[in-house]
Amino acid sequence: MKVSFEGIGEQVLSFNKASDVSEGALVKMSTNSTVKSCSAGDRFMGVCIAAGDSFAEVKTAGYVELGYTDDAPAVGYAKLAASTAGKVKAVTSGGAEYLVIKVDSTAGTVGFIM
Repeated sequence: MKVSFEGIGEQVLSFNKASDVSEGALVKMSTNSTVKSCSAGDRFMGVCIAAGDSFAEVKTAGYVELGYTDDAPAVGYAKLAASTAGKVKAVTSGGAEYLVIKVDSTAGTVGFIM
């Protein structure tokens, strides 16, 4: 039997997108109904899972696995913020608290629930 967290509390919303948003980007609100890519250190509201010419499908809740930079986040509740290239980083201030379920330090990935 394989352990899986996919589909738990998953929520995907459609937004207009700024030109810098592509699949895999961590995003934040820009203007009315529009998202843009996060800068390093930003609190993110979701992950773009699909992008078209003018829209972005953004996963705003549920389980995600992303790369991380700097020190590995701890399992349990941890504060995370946007880093670079669709990755996250553990922070002590700023960001938001998420439930970290697994950390793979060899692959440099972290699985958490938004």
